[in-house]
Amino acid sequence: MTPRTALGALHIGALLFGLTGVFGKLAAASASIIVFGRAAFAVLALVCFAALAKRTRWHPLTLRDARSLLLSGLLLAGHWVSFFVSVKIAGVAIATLGFASFPAFTVILEGLIFRERIRLNEIILVVLVSVGLILVTPSFDLASQATEGLLWSVASGLLFSLLSLNNRASSGRVPAVQAAMWQNAVVALCLLPFAAPGLSDVSPLDWLWIGLLGVLCTGVAHSLFVASLGVIKARTAAVVFALEPVYGITLAWVLFHETPTLRMLLGGVLIIVAIVVSSRMASGPAPRNTSVDAGAH
Repeated sequence: MTPRTALGALHIGALLFGLTGVFGKLAAASASIIVFGRAAFAVLALVCFAALAKRTRWHPLTLRDARSLLLSGLLLAGHWVSFFVSVKIAGVAIATLGFASFPAFTVILEGLIFRERIRLNEIILVVLVSVGLILVTPSFDLASQATEGLLWSVASGLLFSLLSLNNRASSGRVPAVQAAMWQNAVVALCLLPFAAPGLSDVSPLDWLWIGLLGVLCTGVAHSLFVASLGVIKARTAAVVFALEPVYGITLAWVLFHETPTLRMLLGGVLIIVAIVVSSRMASGPAPRNTSVDAGAH
């Protein structure tokens, strides 16, 4: 893969991740069913990718690896459920922007958990995200759907941040595709008891949206991300994936007529700028054993 094709693959991956909320809204099913289906289809897609990829390595799992993957799967399940609850309540735009708060959580939690000093530019990042979220919120009435949905999406961002930190703590011992496959399997098993009673009521069209969500927005998007990181630095990839909210909001605008207000757009710009700033803080080449952080959403 050349740098140009890798960059193209990253943009396609970002667009597919941006479709996450769109497919979630199109599917007339509960959040638990959507997440169960997404995880199940993602496992199938990742298994196929691993079978087709010539250089896929499988790492024998230790007990420590298994514990880490189990925790990551639980965090991923909570992240996805809270995100799709937000989509159902407040729409794609607010859900996507609320989730985009995760870099601020990562800065704060990383400093607390790994006892790393929080720098001035990281404090500015937290402030930018916080102001952006205030602007995105139409009102601060907890009884309003928009505020409730934003709180769910911010919770989704917090869980995603914890997922990222857990992946960092595991030091990337398990190859990315293998880790993603096991984490999605954990998600599917966790959500099966909640989703099972309503599976027979899901229409074929809804299964199509859920299948596309699992295959395209999870399996294919994650595979493109992993493949491109063999050529492109991780910080460059993070900047490209900062466009995910832009894709998501634009698609929601076109498909669902979720017209963002000027205040929401300004808040979104601040959050996206914060994501770009946070990605520029990273340094060094991309690791060969990349975790599933950017592919989790």
